[in-house]
Amino acid sequence: MPEKQKRLTQMKTLEVEVVRVKITLACTECKQRNYNMTKEKKNHPERLETKKYCKFCRTHTLHKETK
Repeated sequence: MPEKQKRLTQMKTLEVEVVRVKITLACTECKQRNYNMTKEKKNHPERLETKKYCKFCRTHTLHKETK
């Protein structure tokens, strides 16, 4: 095997696959599911909570990750 092909094969095996999971965020006040996002389970194993705009409540409210 030529040297160039050996280096390419080594580089391909070193690539790490990033696993991102699809999640849905729901408003805590009106319970509407407003946002779809992705997150890395490895970095953030807990459920996500963030303040976002809810178009049904017409204000910024706390949104939590749902199943």
